[in-house]
Amino acid sequence: MNRAHAALLALTFVATATSALAQTQTPTSAETLAVDNAAVTEPRNTDADYWRLVGSPYTYHFSADPDHEPVYAIGLERQRSDKWFWGGTYFSNSFGQPSAYLYVGQRYGNLFAIEPLFAQWSAGLLYGYKEPFEDKVPFNYNGFSPGAVVSLGWQFTKQFSAQANLLGFSALMLQVSIDFR
Repeated sequence: MNRAHAALLALTFVATATSALAQTQTPTSAETLAVDNAAVTEPRNTDADYWRLVGSPYTYHFSADPDHEPVYAIGLERQRSDKWFWGGTYFSNSFGQPSAYLYVGQRYGNLFAIEPLFAQWSAGLLYGYKEPFEDKVPFNYNGFSPGAVVSLGWQFTKQFSAQANLLGFSALMLQVSIDFR
């Protein structure tokens, strides 16, 4: 088993454990406070900033290329209460080269009045497409190029979501995420 498979296996285990733990804790959306011997329920602040661990087990390329290799990714994002997020991802690019993406973006929840459906975009700096594949991303200079990703996803639980990331006109990446709220 290579390192990418081991990381994805660990990510899946953490997602399953986090989801199971979230379902056993009560209350999940409110905290009970005792005030003058009376129970008062206050809503938990769901708008606080939190961290998100992301991983990608699979990427589908729109065109076949004999140089294509499996793409695996792992990253960390900071989701802010104002819908903005920032983060970084380490991945093996389509040609087996170690690569990274540092970015900022926005997430829009409750898309089309469907509560678990969300869309997001990110833009940032991509590094890693080097010789002989430097021409596979636009505006590449010494391995650095601009990057942008648009996504559509589903929030299964408060902690677990999955999404499809459109990688330009090249590929569709499947991603799973764990929110640490």
